[in-house]
Amino acid sequence: MTVETRKETLGFQTEVKQLLQLMIHSLYSNKEIFLRELVSNAADAADKLRFEALKQPALLEEDPTLRVRVEFDPQARTVTIDDNGIGMSREEAIAHLGTIAKSGTGEFLKALSGDQKKDASLIGQFGVGFYSAFIVADRVDVFSRRAGLPAAEGVHWSSTGEGDFEVATVDKPERGTRIVLHLKDGEQDFADGWRLRGIVKKYSDHVGLPIEMRKERHGDAEDEPAGPEWEAVNKASALWTRPKSEIKDEEYTEFYKHVAHDFTDPAAWSHNKVEGKLEYTSLLYVPGRAPFDLYHRDGAKGLKLYVQRVFIMDQAEQFLPLYLRFIKGVVDSSDLSLNVSREILQSGPVVDSMRSALTKRALDMLEKLAKDKPEDYRAFWKNFGQVLKEGPAEDYGNREKVAGLLRFASTRGSGEQDVSLADYVGRMKEGQDKLYYLTGESHAQIKDSPHLEVFRKKGIEVLLLTDRIDEWLMGYLTEFDGKSFVDVARGDLDLGALDSEEEKQAQEETAKAKEALAGRIKAVLGLDVADVRVSHRLTDSPAILAMGQGDLGVQMRQLLEASGQKAPESKPVFEFNPAHPLIERLDAEQDAARFAGLTRVLFDQAALAAGESLKDPAGYVKRLNALLLELSA
Repeated sequence: MTVETRKETLGFQTEVKQLLQLMIHSLYSNKEIFLRELVSNAADAADKLRFEALKQPALLEEDPTLRVRVEFDPQARTVTIDDNGIGMSREEAIAHLGTIAKSGTGEFLKALSGDQKKDASLIGQFGVGFYSAFIVADRVDVFSRRAGLPAAEGVHWSSTGEGDFEVATVDKPERGTRIVLHLKDGEQDFADGWRLRGIVKKYSDHVGLPIEMRKERHGDAEDEPAGPEWEAVNKASALWTRPKSEIKDEEYTEFYKHVAHDFTDPAAWSHNKVEGKLEYTSLLYVPGRAPFDLYHRDGAKGLKLYVQRVFIMDQAEQFLPLYLRFIKGVVDSSDLSLNVSREILQSGPVVDSMRSALTKRALDMLEKLAKDKPEDYRAFWKNFGQVLKEGPAEDYGNREKVAGLLRFASTRGSGEQDVSLADYVGRMKEGQDKLYYLTGESHAQIKDSPHLEVFRKKGIEVLLLTDRIDEWLMGYLTEFDGKSFVDVARGDLDLGALDSEEEKQAQEETAKAKEALAGRIKAVLGLDVADVRVSHRLTDSPAILAMGQGDLGVQMRQLLEASGQKAPESKPVFEFNPAHPLIERLDAEQDAARFAGLTRVLFDQAALAAGESLKDPAGYVKRLNALLLELSA
């Protein structure tokens, strides 16, 4: 008989009712997944024990054969999942089972949309697989003992999912975890051997250790064996070790859900076995949707690492660069030692060689997705595009390859980021040898920017970069296909062969003729500008502000300020359009005060058009009102 001691009742660490109700209703059409999640957790516990036992063989105690068992009792209306894996101590049970969506409760609740289908696919991303038990159960009992602890230090965790749970210390002779689900009214169909067998084969056939159930027997009672007879109901062979020709797409999909704890299908996968100088097998997946912690660079990432089929660690992040942190999967090596650690993985020729090959494999997978399934790639880009943009800075060797995967909006499109650099190069005008781009806060802000006027006039396509990371990206992505990038908002614009000799001569003559006006404007603006000059890029607007070649743009300054750093001081160049009526009026103005007022208004308008904030907005409003009163008089 089990005696419970040190019993206490504790509250869950989140809005548990809201979360559990969401799960129950969102996953109503697919209740079977509770078994997949619990079996996956049991398999992970066995993997962790196998690894720890390499250093401490005593942890295996008298039971070295690892397995998962599924039992049921129709009379008691219970389903039990029992494993002899690593188990949990009392503290671990409270930490792991008492904190729902431990890594992102707030983000999870914010992400809820009210759409059952969308919310259902969120669940697997927030570490709440265990709580899928409450879809079919109104009470869950967990009995566990960590390997290496005495039998008297077992733990009994119990909850009805209503806001609190009980924890008590119990005797548990065998290590591991036993989860007992007390089925709700109407869910007793799950206490059926054939149904449970079908679910295991459907979702967990790939799990690399046996999932056992009692043998079904029919006949006379005297033919019954003295003790229970167990049989494996899954293939119990690791999916990645099987030949590709034998594996169905459905098996690959289910394995992804197992390894990534995700409810959605993957967008693509790549299964490869490498033999020769190095020997390893990899199975890489591109998720169908982004996890909540994608932009937390210290969030969960990396591949499951096995050495000679022995599980080593869950998040081996050393095999892929950080900009590919969304890639999920498994790598199984024959060249690493079984006592490998995260520290050992930091460097070494074997790890470096595998990292290089796996990175190339992942990029090849994305290239194939972009080529064969452009719509799927478009969805991928919406989810992971900003992370991929970190690539050119982090991975110099694959910079050109990553650049080919990037997508941008352009003046030719509707605002969607669907233009590849190869597409842009293929559409370049005769005589064009540069790739032109403009950065800004939003597509609406820059699509009609004055900086684009001369390009529209000449029919030249310009890339429109509006992601917060874009300006930083372009600091590292300096060329593509042998052609350099040019920011159209920087410096004195030179279109090279796109301008005829007659146009260049006319520009020089105009600049000379307006030297006096440029000097008058410079005297008014003083230290607010680096220079004043005639513009060659304006056709409709009176004036713009151009940045110096080495100056930080609006995006970079905002990034620095957001991180608490002061952006270095920079002064723009004021460029004016001599053919514009306002500039002609300004040139003819003899009254010094009115000239200064109109100049300041034009300067502030140019700053607004560039997405800058005004240093003296009240002064701008005052000067503009004075001009409006003059006009109305």
